[in-house]
Amino acid sequence: VQLQASGGGLVQAGGSLRLSCAASGFNFDYYAIGWFRQAPGKEREGVSCISMRGSDGSTAYADSVKGRFTISSDNAKRTVYLQMNSLKPEDTAVYYCAADLRMYDATYYIDHGMDYWGKGTLVTVSS
Repeated sequence: VQLQASGGGLVQAGGSLRLSCAASGFNFDYYAIGWFRQAPGKEREGVSCISMRGSDGSTAYADSVKGRFTISSDNAKRTVYLQMNSLKPEDTAVYYCAADLRMYDATYYIDHGMDYWGKGTLVTVSS
């Protein structure tokens, strides 16, 4: 399982960024893919998750990003995106994408993490 996150950068508060997670080495259609973040001095937290299993593509979001972030997937490109709008300084963190094959719904992974992890991409939001 290989996961490559990209798209991080420096943005002013109120701005937008789109993160990408390119996946390889596994059957994309059977996994859940999630985004997590870790700010300096803080614990890692779940941000959003999408389940590739079935046709529903169920999604879940942390309360702190609901209404601002949107997760989506392009199965043909084996890529999951995280569109981040109305960014706040408190969104500053290293963002990681992760994958999991277990049969939990997307909400579960927000709180419990996932089995496979990629390297992160840094998002910095200036005030």
